[in-house]
Amino acid sequence: MGTAAIEVRGLWKIFGPKADRIIGSPDAELDSAALRAKTGCTAAVRDVSFEVRPGEVFVVMGLSGSGKSTLVRCLTRLIEPTGGDVAIGGEDVRGMSAAQLRELRRHRVSMVFQHFGLLPHRRVLDNVAYGLEIQGVAKAVRHEKARAILSLVGLEGHEDSYPDQLSGGMQQRVGLARALAVDPEVLLFDEPFSALDPLIRRDMQAEVVRLHREVGKTMVFITHDLSEALKLGERIAIMRNGSIVQVGTPEELVGAPADDYVADFVRDVPKSHVLSLRWISRQPDADEPLDGPELPADTVIHDAIPAAMASARPIRVVADGELVGVVDRVDLLGAVRLGEGIGAQAGEALAGTPASSSASSASASSSAEEA
Repeated sequence: MGTAAIEVRGLWKIFGPKADRIIGSPDAELDSAALRAKTGCTAAVRDVSFEVRPGEVFVVMGLSGSGKSTLVRCLTRLIEPTGGDVAIGGEDVRGMSAAQLRELRRHRVSMVFQHFGLLPHRRVLDNVAYGLEIQGVAKAVRHEKARAILSLVGLEGHEDSYPDQLSGGMQQRVGLARALAVDPEVLLFDEPFSALDPLIRRDMQAEVVRLHREVGKTMVFITHDLSEALKLGERIAIMRNGSIVQVGTPEELVGAPADDYVADFVRDVPKSHVLSLRWISRQPDADEPLDGPELPADTVIHDAIPAAMASARPIRVVADGELVGVVDRVDLLGAVRLGEGIGAQAGEALAGTPASSSASSASASSSAEEA
């Protein structure tokens, strides 16, 4: 296995009698119900393979029962895989001894759970320093480190509080700080925010984005929430019935779903907020003017609308100083239908008609179709 932060190859987790005999047999091809009826076994993870790049936020998303939480626990053998290979930092996790596994979990990989797992009789400072204490770090050193991490997650001044004196969001920040305190290579998040109120959850998502920008840790994030996956993930793996259906960037999932299942997942996503100009750009026609506004290729469609409204010339799409294509108003309207993320007023403005009435909207749609 190579130099990826995490590499998974042909991973299986089967619960039930004689589970190891399922892999490679005709029974492995049975669906969940048929496999359970015939063998009494449940395949929670089925022949899963993926890589996580160093410093990447990799999101695994799926509905309840898809196998995502079992998968993340298999990465450090909190749940023992039935078959396949897992490597972290190039080291074979499945071949590790018990002592090597303890070393991995204490020093190199930290996990943040939905239920924070805080020790209620310990102060916030000591909760954050707990992993360092287990490592044998001196009290003064671990407290200094814990104070620095608490400041990083916005909890400076709460060092002497107890968990039950904090809000749910603050408790989750303590859990996150505890995971960061040991300076791990990899952070694993198992639906850590799903029990939080929506506003607190949004704040914690923003906190993860900020922390990743500042500390650059490799992160694997488990969620059942598509909006959370799109917000956090550089790449996303969608799971169904223990298998990975598609791995891709948010743009790839929304713009080119692998099958009807993924298409159903992303159907209500406002494409104008996800797809970039690079995705919809085209090569200019021979007689097309190239003196229009210039925007970076990674500009999302929604953010390009003001430039398209301000100029009748096609937008020049550039990457690394080079022209990669052009996008005009018709391209924008073709990429995202009126009302699908762009909004009626912006769509009508692109079509060159006022947004004063429903008749105007119909006229704009007609104009776009004729173009």
